Amino acid sequence: MGAVTPLHPASGPVVAITGAGGFVGSACVVEARRQGLPVLALYRNHALPSWLDDPDITPLQADLTQDSSIEALRAALPDGCALIHAAAHLGDEVERLASDTLKATQNVMAATRGRDIRLVMISSLAVYDTDRIAPGSDLTEASPLIPLPDTAFDAPAAYLRRARDAYAGSKRLQEALLIHDDDAEDAWVLRPGAIWGPGRSWHALQGFWASKLFVTIGSAGELPLSYLDHVARIAIEAARTPTEGISVLNVFDDDRPTRARFLRAHRRCYGWPRLNVTLPFALWLPLIRLLKPLSARLPGLFREPILRARIMPLRFPNTRMRMAFRHEDLDTFEGLMARCAAEDTA
Repeated sequence: MGAVTPLHPASGPVVAITGAGGFVGSACVVEARRQGLPVLALYRNHALPSWLDDPDITPLQADLTQDSSIEALRAALPDGCALIHAAAHLGDEVERLASDTLKATQNVMAATRGRDIRLVMISSLAVYDTDRIAPGSDLTEASPLIPLPDTAFDAPAAYLRRARDAYAGSKRLQEALLIHDDDAEDAWVLRPGAIWGPGRSWHALQGFWASKLFVTIGSAGELPLSYLDHVARIAIEAARTPTEGISVLNVFDDDRPTRARFLRAHRRCYGWPRLNVTLPFALWLPLIRLLKPLSARLPGLFREPILRARIMPLRFPNTRMRMAFRHEDLDTFEGLMARCAAEDTA
């Protein structure tokens, strides 16, 4: 844990951000400073060079997986601040998810318990149980979540190994740690879809590579995309906004393309994938059902639960998000893709 210097006189409430050096966390730092808010930037390994020139960013090195971080974090967080918890593991490695996502969340909650600190948790669309949602439906905050047995709290690693996929299980249990905490109040849970932006223009909900050929699994369903700057803006707005109890919001872009539209825009702006074949979801689903006896040894999109979670045609309204925060997106989908490509090639 690094030493903490006093925060520069604030023009607004302090926003602490875990995972501040990561994809989402660093965007939250930028958005907070754009709005004139001082930031406590929590990072594990390396502070970003851009922070050093800004006196209203206080870097703090912390390994949130270690219990020693609890008291140090408690001492660093001022009363009346907000904390955006963006630190998490993005892969499927059970041990990393248990430590970097779940243990880190437990320590963050221990550091904020009993304090006047608003918590904003960055969760994921992955928590929804698409096995209990019909194709063509609206996926909303009221949609069913993946099962969570009581034993998951005492044996998280065992639960992650049995979940639809380990990442989805980790986000489901991460949310439950907050929602089942009797002391939790004035907190937000944000569930973005596929977060994209400069440096990450592609996503995992399109299909799969077969050597140099990309296979799109197509349908008329929307892509639940969440542009990076939009996610950051919603996170900062939530950090500034009191709420009663725990409020849950899906965070999706206003302009949500089909997979065919995404493919056209990405090819136009980035030039790839050059070779693509599109197979309809309605054809792919019965084909993989024939492979069910082999599913344990097959990649994700060859297994029905993961296929339904990533590809099944659905609609993704952001009505509740827009009721809470009424600003508009920065551009149309094609405009955002052009902005993304321009920044990536600058």
